[in-house]
Amino acid sequence: MADESYDVIVIGTSQGDRFLPLDLAKTGKNVALIERNHLGGVCVNVGCTPTKTMVASARVAYQARRGADYGVRTGPVSVDLAAVRERKRAMVAGAREIYASRLTQAGLDVIEGEAHFTGPKTVEIALRDGGTQEISAPVIVIDTGTRPRPLAISGAQNVPVLDSTSIMELGALPEHLIILGGGYIGLEFGQMFRRFGSEVTILQAGPRLMMREDDDVSDEVATILRDDGITVLTSATTDQVEEAGGGVRLTVRTPDGERQIEGSHLLSAIGRVPNTEALAPAAAGIRLRDNGFIEVDEYLETSVPGVYAMGDVKGGPAFTHLSYGDYRILHANLLGREKASTRDRIVPYTVFIDPQLGRVGMTERQAREQNRAVRVAKLPMNAVIRALETGETRGFMKAVIDADTQQILGAAVLGTEGGEIMTIIQVAMLGKLPYTAMANAIFTHPLLAEGLNSLFMTLDA
Repeated sequence: MADESYDVIVIGTSQGDRFLPLDLAKTGKNVALIERNHLGGVCVNVGCTPTKTMVASARVAYQARRGADYGVRTGPVSVDLAAVRERKRAMVAGAREIYASRLTQAGLDVIEGEAHFTGPKTVEIALRDGGTQEISAPVIVIDTGTRPRPLAISGAQNVPVLDSTSIMELGALPEHLIILGGGYIGLEFGQMFRRFGSEVTILQAGPRLMMREDDDVSDEVATILRDDGITVLTSATTDQVEEAGGGVRLTVRTPDGERQIEGSHLLSAIGRVPNTEALAPAAAGIRLRDNGFIEVDEYLETSVPGVYAMGDVKGGPAFTHLSYGDYRILHANLLGREKASTRDRIVPYTVFIDPQLGRVGMTERQAREQNRAVRVAKLPMNAVIRALETGETRGFMKAVIDADTQQILGAAVLGTEGGEIMTIIQVAMLGKLPYTAMANAIFTHPLLAEGLNSLFMTLDA
């Protein structure tokens, strides 16, 4: 028998769970919110907020070094990483404080500790200050997120290995940062630390960076990073790591044979794994997928009726805004008794390299794999007047069109403020506008958005 019964138990506090417990409590429900670490989840503490704060610092350093390109004289540029770190910490602390104050005002029970299931609707909590507490509720929402995947190559246990959390706590610049992983996290940190002043090498096991993107997007990103002075090696499999002169030495297999790569620091950016083991989901009868993520239906309900999962822990794209989308589904269904679902959601995302990569909908590869008749519009950023004026001409815009319906199926905008431009295309997709509406629209001159006229007009040229 549980020590205390609630109407709803929420485990974890990500972006979506910054709002759901508050909304439930406002309706008079007795809500328990369990958090084992910091309030706010990955985004506030070790994800979006801190990383994009540091990306902004890196861009300032990059722009300062480019001063002469604009007729602006600057002296030597250096980066105080400890000061960058303190700015990041202050931003995170402010976000935590805002969230904590909202919870205090809401009147729900915040329990600090780690939860695990003892039955379908019963949870035991190992309290942070010692002891245990068992509670129950007819409705439980799991939002425990993910963590960096441990590096399992030979020797990794014998050398310091940074992950996406610990690298942000460095107080001094790495002389040579080696990054394992050519996905979004590895690329953002790679370019960031190159702009801070480190030598950077990125090792990608696959044949291309960002394997989910079209080949032309991946190739252009690699060109941009190499132009920034980053060494990018693809089809490079790391077999071993060892200590070498106070740093690390990696043994890497490449298409040109085996080679040794030495650096001062090693960052593992090889993916993330779900925080499900400590939950003991089997005790509740909650089914997991083979990769450990929680299995849910289109209404975010698990295999146990009344138990839901939201955010990264359920698998799929790991984006804060998708967690917020999950929140809106659960809000509609738990409070409004609706039948909102994840079906046919258009999920955008942005990779915060510079220039940004904004993506929405299908890639060209995905559309062709579905045997759709497609047309592809593509425009280099050096054909956009605003990009020329600002000296930010790297990258291109690309859109995939259904040839039969003229609907926009997807887009990739690799260019300055690419995420913002992509969002305009996303809105057109939400409104089911044909591509001709974008080609013929009047956009303000000279904005980056004006390039959308030229992009979609290439289809009729």
